[in-house]
Amino acid sequence: MKNIFVTRIGIIATGLIIGAMASLLQYWGNPDNMGICVACFKRDIAGAVGLHSAAMLQYMRPEIIGLVWGALVAALIHREFNPTDGSSPMIRFLLGMFSAVGALVFLGCPWRAILRLAGGDWNALIGIFGLIAGIWVGGLFFKRGFNLGPAKPAAKIVGWIFPVMLIGLLLLSLIYPQLPKESQHGVLFYSMDGPGSKHAPIFISLIVALGIGYIAQRSRFCVIEAIRDMDMILFKYPHMLTGVVAMLLAAFFMNFMLGQFHPGFIAQPLAHTDGIWNFMGMLLAGLCFSLADGCPGRQLFKSGEGKADAAVFILGLFVGVALSHNFSIAASPAGIGEHSAIAVIIGLIVCGGIGFFMRPK
Repeated sequence: MKNIFVTRIGIIATGLIIGAMASLLQYWGNPDNMGICVACFKRDIAGAVGLHSAAMLQYMRPEIIGLVWGALVAALIHREFNPTDGSSPMIRFLLGMFSAVGALVFLGCPWRAILRLAGGDWNALIGIFGLIAGIWVGGLFFKRGFNLGPAKPAAKIVGWIFPVMLIGLLLLSLIYPQLPKESQHGVLFYSMDGPGSKHAPIFISLIVALGIGYIAQRSRFCVIEAIRDMDMILFKYPHMLTGVVAMLLAAFFMNFMLGQFHPGFIAQPLAHTDGIWNFMGMLLAGLCFSLADGCPGRQLFKSGEGKADAAVFILGLFVGVALSHNFSIAASPAGIGEHSAIAVIIGLIVCGGIGFFMRPK
């Protein structure tokens, strides 16, 4: 049967569903302008398992687990679960780690940049311009032969490792659920205040994420590919961009109807107004996502298809969000962190070097 989700109508429908459901998740309890954010939610999971000690950023986000398992179910049903690995895993780990640095200096992944804009946060525009610039630089490296090498077929168990790890995290959250006025239960930590304390009911979040993971795997939805589509010399099929625009419009409409649209630059939730580092943070993140060939959402969906290289990227992101908080790199509504600037500069040098040297001789 024809996969209708890869058609323009299917991709637009995917964008509409993601945008609308992200706004509803915010309405049901998730942080403001953060219905779904891969970088931020991985940060909260890292805090929940004790990899950083930022007390306001600790919660076992079920959305990440649902996105991967939704994609896994789709891949199994449609016979697209084909495990592979071996395409420069250490490079992908570094790209994941530095993408987290850039995203947390901006305070959001590409999905959250769109959702912030849909909520009226004009600071997100500067971040989106940085994201576009980073993807453009990555495209230049691709045009000059950048290549992480071919992935090789792997045993089925390789493709199951990452999804099963996430199920383990979900079981931990069920065994040690959040208790009233308790910041720790068993091995897990929970925020009593701040963004980590805001969340939709766990099973609603999980069901929504499973649905999004399913349709996003079928449509190959990816913000990075959508922005690449604007370069008509390199990519000649711009229909993915229509899905991202649909996501923005759906989130804007839902936010407006639910009273969640608050336009301006000042006092936006979980955002800062330092335009230079909003741009530079997403410049680094966009370069990393471009070189790794997919936004963090797409990396989750590919990991559900059994792509171990995508799982390695996500593990790198997981480590990166923890380091960003442990080393005072992550920004906050008060501004960038003590070491944000130097970390972004180092990231640009390292990732620029990866783009330059990972080319055929």
